[in-house]
Amino acid sequence: MRGANAALGAAGLAAFLALGEAVPRLGLVKEAYFPPTSRIADALGQEVTEHAFWTALGDTLTGWALGLAIAIGAGVVVGLLVSVVPYLREVTASTIEFLRPIPSVALIPLAVLLYGTELRSVLLLVVYASFWQVLVQVLYGVQDVDPVAEETARSYGLGPWARVRHVLWPTALPYVMTGVRLAAAVALILAVTAELVIGAPGLGARIAVAESSQAVPDMYALVVVTGLLGLLINVGARTLERRALAWHQSVRGEVAV
Repeated sequence: MRGANAALGAAGLAAFLALGEAVPRLGLVKEAYFPPTSRIADALGQEVTEHAFWTALGDTLTGWALGLAIAIGAGVVVGLLVSVVPYLREVTASTIEFLRPIPSVALIPLAVLLYGTELRSVLLLVVYASFWQVLVQVLYGVQDVDPVAEETARSYGLGPWARVRHVLWPTALPYVMTGVRLAAAVALILAVTAELVIGAPGLGARIAVAESSQAVPDMYALVVVTGLLGLLINVGARTLERRALAWHQSVRGEVAV
């Protein structure tokens, strides 16, 4: 089954690349705006030979990784505290619901005023966007704890942190891993967006330079790189999720199928 799915996926990708080659060649769109796949591939080959490309890739991955790590740590800690401390969930509920829907891109002017085009501007946007993905999943996970298991742990004399470790955390972990997977994708989007709009060093800034200099094939080649980066991050996040939840019924059932 997996081999058939992989073959179908490869066939679909080949058809997409062939379509990208044929459409501009047939004059359906102007090559100046949408170059053929072969020209984009040539531009990509040229990009990977330049040191500046790898520097930009490293800058993007740095902003993504640091922002994601901060967001995951803060989201897990805050989520557990809000869930465990009595009445804290009720006190913070309205604040969370007010702040969570604010688009991260709306904070771009604030980030520029505070940090200019530094890495900290990227981190501000990445952390803000990714934090809510993790926090909300942690809150949902804690709500899913079996009350009977909680009362049983209390009856055996387990303290608050022992209950968190042995009862709450195993139940919340599948939700946490979902939040991490979502946050990883959101973090990449915000990192590239911040670089593109603010001009912080990275792939986004390099895309903006290629667009302004009319280097259209190079611009599309860099866009392809960001897409491949997103694909790798998603695959990596799913692999980490399967390993972390190897004991969980959802993953065991998936592997069995």
